Amino acid sequence: MSINLILLLTFAGGALGAIFFGGLWWTVRRGVASRASGLWFFGSLQIRMAITLVGFYFLIGGDAERVFPSLVGFVIARFVVVAVTKGASLTPVPAQKRETL
Repeated sequence: MSINLILLLTFAGGALGAIFFGGLWWTVRRGVASRASGLWFFGSLQIRMAITLVGFYFLIGGDAERVFPSLVGFVIARFVVVAVTKGASLTPVPAQKRETL
């Protein structure tokens, strides 16, 4: 396997990781402020897992040598998302303002 393919697989795995873990952060911020938080968390999990699994299916393409670089990129993305969101505000995103009668 060439170094270019390894770098491409690592980058693509990182993109999948950024979608997965970034989507998790977004879901936590939205879900905590929602009345239907269970629906937010369950729906987000289904969507994030579907995107990740389909992405890995096409990245790996039945070649066992492609698994490791893809997973390395995925794990690196986890650390990057944690580092980026660590300093972010933990207050939930406010719901849209509702007009009172």
